[in-house]
Amino acid sequence: MNKLIHNNRIIVLMVTLLFVTGVKTLNASNSNVKPPKKDKRPNIIFLLTDDQRYNALGCMGNSEIETPHIDKLAEKGVLFTNHYDNTAICMGSRATIMTGLYEHKSGCNFTHGPLSSEKFQETYPVLLRKSGYYTGFTGKFGYAVKEDEFQNSSYAKEEDMPKTEFDWWKGWPSQGYYQTSKNKYMVEYAEEYPHVSTALGAASIDFIKAAGKQKKPFCLSVSFKAPHSPVSPDPKFSHVYEGKTFTKPVNFGEEGAKHLPEQPKKGRQYQKLGPKYINDYDHAVAQYYQLVYGIDQAVGMLYAELEKQNLLENTIIIYTTDNGYYLGAHAFGGKVLPYEEGSRAPLIVSGPEKYIKNIGSKNNALTGTIDMMPTILDYAGVSIPENVDGVSLKPILDGKAKEVKEHQKILQVWGSNPTQCLSIVSAGYKYLYWFYGGEGMSPKEELYNLNEDPYEMNNLASNSKYNKQLEKLRAIYDSEVEKWKEERIEGHAYEIYDKLFDRSLAWSEKDGLMKPEKDNSKKLAAKEAEKAKRKAEKKKQGKKNKKNK
Repeated sequence: MNKLIHNNRIIVLMVTLLFVTGVKTLNASNSNVKPPKKDKRPNIIFLLTDDQRYNALGCMGNSEIETPHIDKLAEKGVLFTNHYDNTAICMGSRATIMTGLYEHKSGCNFTHGPLSSEKFQETYPVLLRKSGYYTGFTGKFGYAVKEDEFQNSSYAKEEDMPKTEFDWWKGWPSQGYYQTSKNKYMVEYAEEYPHVSTALGAASIDFIKAAGKQKKPFCLSVSFKAPHSPVSPDPKFSHVYEGKTFTKPVNFGEEGAKHLPEQPKKGRQYQKLGPKYINDYDHAVAQYYQLVYGIDQAVGMLYAELEKQNLLENTIIIYTTDNGYYLGAHAFGGKVLPYEEGSRAPLIVSGPEKYIKNIGSKNNALTGTIDMMPTILDYAGVSIPENVDGVSLKPILDGKAKEVKEHQKILQVWGSNPTQCLSIVSAGYKYLYWFYGGEGMSPKEELYNLNEDPYEMNNLASNSKYNKQLEKLRAIYDSEVEKWKEERIEGHAYEIYDKLFDRSLAWSEKDGLMKPEKDNSKKLAAKEAEKAKRKAEKKKQGKKNKKNK
C-alpha cells in the first residue's frame, strides 16, 4: 500500500512538472507573436452644408459674416477658391459627392431617379468600412438608395436609407426639420439642443467618443440642413446680426440680370424666389447668415472634442456644401443655375502637416464635388474605382502638384426646360450653352472671364477679341457632349440630352423632345399620382369581381 501511494505521488509530480514545463514553453512561444498593429490611417470627417454660397465665410473674404470656427479650419488647412458643385442641387450633388460620378452616370437626381443599391456599394462610406474604418452618418442624407430604375417621386423615404451600411447612424432621409425633436434619430438631443444645427454638433461628439473605443480609424459624415430654406435660424444667435445691414453685390437685382439670356429667367429662381431678396435684402441675409453661424458653432463643438481626445494630429476635416445660393444675385433666389453664386462652393481641407502641406494657404486649382470621394479614398489608402469621374486632390495637398484637371462641367438637367444647360469651366473662363429655342427664344452662348469678372456681368461670347478662348471652350463642350452620349446611364430620362446638348443640331431637330413648363417635377408627380390612382382602382375592381364570384 505504501509503495502504491509513493508511486502515485511520483506520477502526480511528473504530470505537474510536465504541465508547468508546457505552460512555460507555450508562453515562450506566444512571446514571439506580436499583437496586431493599430491601424494608423487618418480619421476623416466630412462636413457638408446645404445651400451655402461660396463667399458665405469669413475666410473667403466676407467681412460681414461671423464664422470663426470654420475660419480656423482654413487656418489649419488649405482653402480652395475655385471649387464647384458639378450638379448644383442637393439630391444630385449628394450622390455625386459619395460616388465621385457625374449625375448622368449615377442616375440620381430629382425627376431622374434614386441611386441603385449596387452603385451605393462603391461610395466612400461603404468602401472605407470594408477597408477597416469605423463609419458614421448624421444629418440630411438627401437621396434614396434602392432599385436602379427611373423614379418620378422626388424625395427619399425612411425605408430608402442605407442605415445598415454604417456602423453608427443618426441621419434622416430628406429635408428633415430645424426642430431637433422632429428628426427621428436626433430626439435625444432635443432638450439641450432644440435647433438641429447644434444638435448635429452634439451627435458628432457622441460619434467621436464611440469611435475612440474602436481599434480602427473612423470616418464621420455630418450633413447639415442649414442654411437651406425654410429659413429658421436658432433664436439663441439672433443677437449676432441684429440691426445689421449688408453690402449688395454688383450683380444684385434686375440690373444684374439685364444682360442674361431669357432662358435662365424662365425658372423659379427668377420668377418666384428672387423677389424675396430684392424686397428685403438685409433681413433675408441676416437670417441666412444666422443659419451659417449655427453651423459654425457645431463645427466648434466637434473641433473641441477632437482636441480633447488628442485626435487632431491624425484627423483630416473636409468642409464644403452641396450647392451655392443666389441671395438676389442676377435677381435670382435658390441655386441650380450654373452662374457663380449657384454653382460655386466653399471647400476647406484641414489637417496636420504630415497630411497637408502649405497649411494656412489659399489654392486656386479647379476642383469639384466629383473629387471628394477619390480624395477621401486616397487618404485612406483605398483603391479608387476605375469608373470614377473625380480625381484625388491629395497631390495638391501633398505639395506635389499645382492642379489635377484642366476643366470640368456643370450639369443642369432639372426643373424648367429652358433653364437646362451644360456648362464648362476652364482656365479662368466659364462657357454656358442654353439650347432651348422655343417660345420665341433662340439658343444662346455666354462666356465669362472669371478672373476679371467674377460677378459675370460682361458676356464675351460676341466679343471678337475672345474668339480663340470661345472656340477652345466650345471644343471642350462638344467633346463632353460626346462623352455624355457614351457614358450616360440608361432609363433615367437622360437620353433626350444627347440631342438637346448637341450644338450642331438646330432647335427644329430638338423641338418636341420636351415641352416647356414651369417645373418638370409637377408633371411627373401628376403622372405618378394618376398611375397610383389607376392601380388602386384596378385593385378595387379585382376585389369586387372576386366578391361577385
